[in-house]
Amino acid sequence: MPLRSTATARQERLGAELRKMREAAGITARDTARLLGTDPAKVSHIEAGRLGVSEERLRRLASFYQCGDGALIDALVAMANGLGRKGWWEAYRGVVPAAMLDIAELEYYATGLRTIQITHIPGVFQTEDYTRTVFGYVIPPLPTAELEARVAHRMERTGVLYRDSAPPYEAVIHEAALRMRFGGTKITRAQLDHLMELSHLPHISVRIVPFAGSGYIGTGHASLYTFGAVQALDTVQIDTAHGVTFLHAAPHLLKYRTHFERLAAGALDESQSRDFILSASRDL
Repeated sequence: MPLRSTATARQERLGAELRKMREAAGITARDTARLLGTDPAKVSHIEAGRLGVSEERLRRLASFYQCGDGALIDALVAMANGLGRKGWWEAYRGVVPAAMLDIAELEYYATGLRTIQITHIPGVFQTEDYTRTVFGYVIPPLPTAELEARVAHRMERTGVLYRDSAPPYEAVIHEAALRMRFGGTKITRAQLDHLMELSHLPHISVRIVPFAGSGYIGTGHASLYTFGAVQALDTVQIDTAHGVTFLHAAPHLLKYRTHFERLAAGALDESQSRDFILSASRDL
């Protein structure tokens, strides 16, 4: 298999899981190289996601590392077999930031999705006008062509909500996100109307955390939690002022599951949330 110049987040994740498996077994990269009849540099490339791995090699490695988690091994095999397929997001490579493509890929393969949003409507719930306004605030300002490419990419991401066998999507949104008037009253009202429509889809749960709530408020930033085929392959994506970060260490996954559950415990139920969204729209 040829060496990749860059690796996607999903390719890096496969390599990282193989590295964790090897290290847990106390086996060196040199010993792994001997098993595969190659050199340690190629093992490093595999573990960095820059070099693909066949199903036969992956299963040999799992056996060599004495990994008895059959479900995890099968999930890694499925991941490896799917990495050669190009998704719709690849049309945007070199046009929008690579991290945006990684998010789309994570959503596409997720078995379930959860998001916490404090000041914005979740990305895949956004209308085109709302999205264009949000990207219009990027510093430094984006060239028109790139801004429109980002908007188009985000609109294509919304397809994950409407495809056959769409994954369940749970969103906990703070009232602040409903009150922010991105683009003015007309655009905000249309966005809230769209959010209301999505909340009626059977696989989507929208719950609002009101300002008046007295529950847990210990998370101050947005996060997207994507469920993998097995829990060990879950991923957390967070936005920061410096870009996108992906987390998948077990302690991080537990932390963000706990964040979501505690925040959700203080949120309105789905029916109350719809009433709240309607009220916020009328207040505009």
